[in-house]
Formats: sequence, C-alpha cells, structure tokens
Amino acid sequence: MTEKIIKTEEEWKEELSPEQYHVLREKGTEARFEGKYVNEHADGTYHCAACGNPLFSSSHKYDSKSGWPSFDEALPGAVEYHEDTSHGMSRVEVLCARCGSHLGHVFPDGPEETTGQRFCMNSVSLELEEK
Repeated sequence: MTEKIIKTEEEWKEELSPEQYHVLREKGTEARFEGKYVNEHADGTYHCAACGNPLFSSSHKYDSKSGWPSFDEALPGAVEYHEDTSHGMSRVEVLCARCGSHLGHVFPDGPEETTGQRFCMNSVSLELEEK
C-alpha cells in the first residue's frame, strides 16, 4: 500500500508551477500535441510530477495519435480511478494513488493486442526518469 501524501492547496501552489497546479490539482488539460512527452521514446519510468510516485513504464507507452502521451497500462497500485462526468461526458479519470493528483483519463480504445486500454495522460503531470 502506497503511503498517501496530504498537503493543503497552498502547499501545492508553492511547489508546482502554475501549469502543473492547473492540471494536477484543478483537473485541467494541456493542449494537444504540445506536451513534452508526446513524442518521447526514451526508456525509463514516468513518475507523478507532484509527488514522484512511479506510474508508468516506458515499455507500455505507445503512439495513440491523440496528442497526449498514452500508455496501455499503469504500474500496479500506482493509480486510482474516479468517474468524471464533467463537460457533459462520462469518462474515467486517472489519479495518482499517492497524492490524488489528476493525471488524465483512461479509455477502452487502446491496443487490442495488449490491454485494450489507452491511458491518455498530460505531460505536465509526469516526470520521466530515464534508464
């Protein structure tokens, strides 16, 4: 079980950039095709930009052509899921299991030869630790 990190919104504002705070804490979305990891192909582990929790292996990253970094699975126990009915849609939100920060959404239209899942993440929510 991952130990939870609890901070006030003021503490998060002091630690995160304005863009990170907007996406991670206010559930924002970065612009399509503009995130630093959209076309990243380095080997390593993607961590939560807010708390450093390991989230995704680069071996599960693929080009979904959606404009955001996409993965077909998360590391075991790394993320939590919540129903998101904002913006008139029904989606599954993906949150960091350690700090509760918004990472993106997961959709059932990923690669059929693997999990069938598309974890559509915001680059600003992630930090890549290269191997």
